[in-house]
Amino acid sequence: MLELKVFIVYTPFLLNLFISFLLFPLVISQIPLGSKFSPLENKFWVSLNGDFALGFISRTDQPNLYNVGIRFNSYAIPVGKQTVVWVAGADVTVSNKSYFQLSQAGNLLLFDSLKGVTVWSSKTSHLSVSSAVLHDNGNFVLLDINKLPVWQSFDTPSNSLLPGQNFSVLQTLRAASRNSISSYYSLCMDVSGQLQLKWESNVIYWESKLTSRLARQAVLTPDGALQLLDTGFRPIWSMFGSDHNDSSIKFRFLRLDVDGNLRLYSWIESRKSWKSVWQAVDDQCKVFATCDHCGICVFSSSGSPTCKCPFKSSTASNSTCLAPYKPECDYGSTMVTYEHTFLYGLYPPNDSITQTSLQQCKSSCLKDPLCTAVTFTNDGTAECRMKKTQYFTGYSDPSLVSVSFVRICLDPVAVLPMDKRVTPLSSPPFYIKRSREFCFRCLFVAFSVTFIVLFVIQLGIGFCFYKRRRYFVSQKASLAYSGLNSNGLIVFSHSEIKDLTGNFEQQIGPKVFKGVLSNNQLVAIKQLQENIEERKFRCAVSVIGSIHHKNLLKLVGYCCESNYRLLVYEFAENGSVNKHIEDSNLAKKLRWSTRIEICLSVARAICYLHSECREFVSHGNLKWENVVLDEELQAKVSEIAACNGGVAERDVEDFGKMVVILLSGKKEDENLIEWAYNEWFNGKAERVADRRLEKGVNLEELERVLKIAFWCLQVDKWMKPSMEEVVKVLEGTLSVDPPPPPFVSRAPLTGKDVVESD
Repeated sequence: MLELKVFIVYTPFLLNLFISFLLFPLVISQIPLGSKFSPLENKFWVSLNGDFALGFISRTDQPNLYNVGIRFNSYAIPVGKQTVVWVAGADVTVSNKSYFQLSQAGNLLLFDSLKGVTVWSSKTSHLSVSSAVLHDNGNFVLLDINKLPVWQSFDTPSNSLLPGQNFSVLQTLRAASRNSISSYYSLCMDVSGQLQLKWESNVIYWESKLTSRLARQAVLTPDGALQLLDTGFRPIWSMFGSDHNDSSIKFRFLRLDVDGNLRLYSWIESRKSWKSVWQAVDDQCKVFATCDHCGICVFSSSGSPTCKCPFKSSTASNSTCLAPYKPECDYGSTMVTYEHTFLYGLYPPNDSITQTSLQQCKSSCLKDPLCTAVTFTNDGTAECRMKKTQYFTGYSDPSLVSVSFVRICLDPVAVLPMDKRVTPLSSPPFYIKRSREFCFRCLFVAFSVTFIVLFVIQLGIGFCFYKRRRYFVSQKASLAYSGLNSNGLIVFSHSEIKDLTGNFEQQIGPKVFKGVLSNNQLVAIKQLQENIEERKFRCAVSVIGSIHHKNLLKLVGYCCESNYRLLVYEFAENGSVNKHIEDSNLAKKLRWSTRIEICLSVARAICYLHSECREFVSHGNLKWENVVLDEELQAKVSEIAACNGGVAERDVEDFGKMVVILLSGKKEDENLIEWAYNEWFNGKAERVADRRLEKGVNLEELERVLKIAFWCLQVDKWMKPSMEEVVKVLEGTLSVDPPPPPFVSRAPLTGKDVVESD
């Protein structure tokens, strides 16, 4: 899973603002014709449940100007964090002497009294509007005389979507403006139903990559998923927040932020703050024009993106980073090299792309009088991207395999600055005066120094060989990132796997080895049986790589070379649950509440596989060895045996066994389930609980969890619950009856078995 960060949800003007809603809301179920309010009055319109409010918003970037919008209004959210989710007319602003009105003609009007004009209107005077209402889901609706909606704010989104709000081809999300300048960033849906993030109208820097059927619309679901629906309203593409299906989350919204990234936010009650739980572009530097004309994007030591200008022109202003080259160079030109850097033209954004060698790429720029820079992509495509504008930007990262060359004019000096790596492709018309005297003393000193240096190198060559070998291993592994499959998984060769693991040096579990990627990310490599059919293995990898849930261990990559079958997972700091059960010292970490939470996490993960993926997925290999714990002891299920033709009943039964094992702390044997059931049946459920639990057991929870476990273990599959029912029982939202002995088969009742009572 990607590393998550908590964001205080402020934008420079809509969210980093003082919300000017006054403290006296007007809560009415129906808003009659003629109703209006102004920034100077003490009222605004509120939904019946109090979660949303509509009113004037003061803009901090434009003093004494206001928008009309809908914001969160729940008492659970502090005033400073009650985020705005809809604005009338997007960026329309008015003065403090203006008003917002539902006119007698049924029109919503935003009137600027200072200018004496209506600056925005819903244009609904012909639709027989009789009233308005702000629904509990944040949708502001105009109703006709039959109480049917004829206009709604959900159909005219600004920069955000709320749960239940649809998004279709004719709609657009546009990031909020900054300092009165409209944003170039937008989210739209093309005619095939593909979601696309755009800069201006022609640069697409992210899309949903829908590969099958046409999508009709997108929707943000209440449980934290962004989905594309087909004409039958079935999900055909989904992206999930890290807290997907977390019932403790009451408020969510999706927003196109001012930095051009699309993010899903959840309100975390315990922290009293908004948290980004998903974003479309993982690397903010890869959002097109992140730095605009202020340089290239790099990550600071704190991990946040910053903009730097490594090639600032002497004539450029402090805020503008222009190409240093001018066609009228008096002393020729040359190329400055920027390793691990990708540059692209901004105004206009139309690089000329050819396939050529690195040397020819540089030479072609020097031969073209209009060329300002080129970028060569060393990932097998051999793309040379030529820029002919002073306005270009890009990003830099040690993992990038691109190298860029920026053209500069040469000055009449003998030595170039030491911090410039210059490729002397064109000779400057200056001359260096050289001494004609032959210096024997200089030659002797040079020879002596060279001999000493070589001797020192010989002494340290063993150590250097080791270091250099590790360096090239790292470089080699980094190239694997260019071999991404369609699901974004890294395709490793077996030699790369050996390098990452140090030739399988550190074993951390049965056929599981610890490894390190070139970016220092820890991974766990699982070695599978060599006789697994390639087609079946690739099928499983394809399925596993396309599913994402906070309680499923993320698959980073795989190796399918010759007879080798290996899976590369994210690394879980605390290892498997099975290790904690077997080790008495580690078992003390698993307090009662932790064990219940682990059971619930596993149940949610399996429920997701069974009922919330695009197609049914059976885990097929569920056991505590395949459930790992991260640094916060959050459970993550791994080793999904996808494409195995499994059935849900096996997963349900395996889960029931796992619950008994975890609660009792005992190893699985043929008598464990029968012993646990008999103890429970005889009213001694507390004897099933692990005696190593130091802080006691919640007997009510123990009773409920054992009951659902025994239902999962029923011999007859028709008596087993679904994993969705299991989750609800563990959450405490569904009651459970006492189960019969799970060891006896019972035929289901038929019509002949039913006897009506008198």
